[in-house]
Amino acid sequence: MKKIIFLLSAAVVLVSCTKDKYTISGIATGIENGKTIILETQDASGMGLIAVDTVKVENGKFEIEGKTTEPSFHTLQVEGVQGKVPLILENGDIKVVINKDSIHKSKVSGTYNNDEYVKFNDEITLVQKRLIDFQTKNMQAMNAAQQSKDTIVINSLMKEFTKIQEEVGVASKAKYISYAETHPKSFISALIIQGMLNDQSADIAKSEKLYNSLDESLKKTKPGLAIKTKLAEMKAPASVGASSSASAPVGDAK
Repeated sequence: MKKIIFLLSAAVVLVSCTKDKYTISGIATGIENGKTIILETQDASGMGLIAVDTVKVENGKFEIEGKTTEPSFHTLQVEGVQGKVPLILENGDIKVVINKDSIHKSKVSGTYNNDEYVKFNDEITLVQKRLIDFQTKNMQAMNAAQQSKDTIVINSLMKEFTKIQEEVGVASKAKYISYAETHPKSFISALIIQGMLNDQSADIAKSEKLYNSLDESLKKTKPGLAIKTKLAEMKAPASVGASSSASAPVGDAK
């Protein structure tokens, strides 16, 4: 009996330790030994990237370990490869398969938020497929019209493109909101709400309702705290001092 209790206790400790850190296990087939892979995130200004960790590829594989206090958006940069692999850095076992020839086809999986990020991107790509298909189908026609200065064709294509763009924009926005409503535990939902509030025409009541429905752990993340601050700012009444000085009488002209 004591042996069973000891084994159960050991299992609990093992699970706790696993959740306490992140491990990025990567497959980098075709990438030479010694090539570096850099884990990056945005700097404090949000305008640039900084290196969090750097490892070297060995026999087509790499591994990065560490700890994080909350989920956050990161990228992997492979030496000599154009583009980056996006991922959500969070504690747990993250698996990455690098596609060096088409970096955007690389696969990330293994943790809840990364699996959700992949599924969400697949769904939003379907929503936006009409726009991409139109661009692909009409690219040559547009280039030819621009070279020949055929304004009739150019205006016709632009009119159709704008119409599809508006329709896709509405559908995309609906998809974002629908996702946030149905995934209160997903880090993606917090990023969506934060993005919504960057729009001056944002529906404050709707945004606040979505924020309130978020899991409490997400409200403590950087995006969660930013949403809380932004909502408070948007709900605050206009400065009394500013309106008073605007209505102050101007002295009589001499």
